[in-house]
Amino acid sequence: MITHANGATSSASQISRDSRAALKSLYAQNPAARALGKKARGILVFPSVVKGGLIVGAQAGNGAMIRDTGVISGYYQTTAASYGLQAGVQEFGYALFLMDDEAFRYLGQTGGWEIGSSPSLVVVDKGIASSLTTATIEKGTYAFFFNQRGLMGGLGLQGSKITRIHPQQ
Repeated sequence: MITHANGATSSASQISRDSRAALKSLYAQNPAARALGKKARGILVFPSVVKGGLIVGAQAGNGAMIRDTGVISGYYQTTAASYGLQAGVQEFGYALFLMDDEAFRYLGQTGGWEIGSSPSLVVVDKGIASSLTTATIEKGTYAFFFNQRGLMGGLGLQGSKITRIHPQQ
């Protein structure tokens, strides 16, 4: 499931296939993600994000917005830059579960979405996932990270942005 960082050279059909396969795999591995997916208005899936750095780092990957109807409603690119005590290379995927219209409006109105400045973003780790039920789901956006491979360590400051892309069909 390798994606290209440049949306202009990526295939919409490949991004769609990879995103759907990654979401299916996440659901198979994580019951909390599967339960959350049933309530989400849409899920923005980045199946393969590559990150590397030595003091200065960068990451990039492409993904698709899968609406609650199952339709792909757009393609997006995530990019980030970081600075700090860090070294290594890793690949991972992540999915953002958008639970309400406010999350969609924010994504559309800002021309991009900066992680950390979005309304009510919750990163779901193993501790939160074990207590996450349909009764405890709040509004906002939930993030699941999955399929981490490689070795990356350190501490640093990171800025991340999600923007809409228009890949080739």
